[in-house]
Amino acid sequence: MPLSCQSPTRRAPARLFLAAAMATALGALLTASSGSPPIRHEVERGRQIYLQHCASCHGPEGRGDGDAGAALPVRPADLTDGRVMNPLPDHVLARIIGEGGQAVGLSPLMPGWKAFLADRQIAQVIAYLRTLARPPFRPEEVLPVPGRREGPEQPIFFSHLIHAGSFRIDCQYCHSGARRGVAAGIPSVATCMGCHKIVAARGNPEVEKLHGYWQRKEPIPWVRIFRLPEFVHFPHKPHVRAGLRCQDCHGPVEAMERVHAETGPSVLQDLRGLVGLGGPPRPLTMGWCIECHREMNAAGARAPLDCMACHR
Repeated sequence: MPLSCQSPTRRAPARLFLAAAMATALGALLTASSGSPPIRHEVERGRQIYLQHCASCHGPEGRGDGDAGAALPVRPADLTDGRVMNPLPDHVLARIIGEGGQAVGLSPLMPGWKAFLADRQIAQVIAYLRTLARPPFRPEEVLPVPGRREGPEQPIFFSHLIHAGSFRIDCQYCHSGARRGVAAGIPSVATCMGCHKIVAARGNPEVEKLHGYWQRKEPIPWVRIFRLPEFVHFPHKPHVRAGLRCQDCHGPVEAMERVHAETGPSVLQDLRGLVGLGGPPRPLTMGWCIECHREMNAAGARAPLDCMACHR
């Protein structure tokens, strides 16, 4: 029978079916575009992939207690520990799963799965892992880790993201001079070995490099990132005691895989000032420091503004 000749009662089911299909499609589109949690099917598919490829080491519940992992010198990560897992963004977890632990400075005993899993499958595994976190995963806790690494390569791949961001080691545990004197200081090899005599003592080439410096009694030749002119006197101690965070001057170091900075005088900034474009001063310049002191004084602090405070 032609559609135009059908009775209203026969056309109604078709209209209802079409409306329901359109509503379902629209709902899926809105979910995908709004950044809402993945649909249940994606999480379930991630669970299946996890059980097939990951559970032998990380355990069926993700606690790092799998049978195959028990024999490894580095214990597989406890994927349920939200305190450690929640700060890591998806693209970092994807790099670990796809390229292996060595891609972020962890143990290569965690192999890369990019040859076996498609990008969507890796995303499904991450979606499932997010459901395991205790305390529960909250997107607002994710650190703003840039997708591209910046800064110079160091003799050891020391990731501040892992140490200060994921494991939340306090800055002054390693840079103890910041609260005691002028310079924050670089931690000695002995300080690093205080943890790594036990933690990942075997099975991680980056930690093995550390052990080499320790055995040879050599300092680690770190590439310096932050440097002030010799005629500037900047003591860390009063700034730390005034309540400044390390990030106020050094940026979000806890979100950096390699520490980097764009600070100090800049010819481009000077040219902008000459032509009247202005703009905020760059970090660790005199104008930036004076501006900070003025803001602190407006809030009731007693930050000095005389020249001799910094130029002695």
